Amino acid sequence: MPDIEPDATTHDRWDTLPLLLSVPRAAALLGISRSAGYRLAESGELPTKRMGGRVYIVTARLRTLLEQDTRGEAAA
Repeated sequence: MPDIEPDATTHDRWDTLPLLLSVPRAAALLGISRSAGYRLAESGELPTKRMGGRVYIVTARLRTLLEQDTRGEAAA
């Protein structure tokens, strides 16, 4: 199956997001529950950054992770 490059609108959506996302917002974008988002963040499956006692998802690293996954290059 050939690599499918995301269309320009996909990139535009990423470009409008802030550098850091709250876990609930990242979970909503991923289509998962808030509790699943926190579980994945705690397990290290989502790229996190801790600041001021809060946990955030790093948007650029999440984007890279998801793009690798769609190309079948995710680490096992």
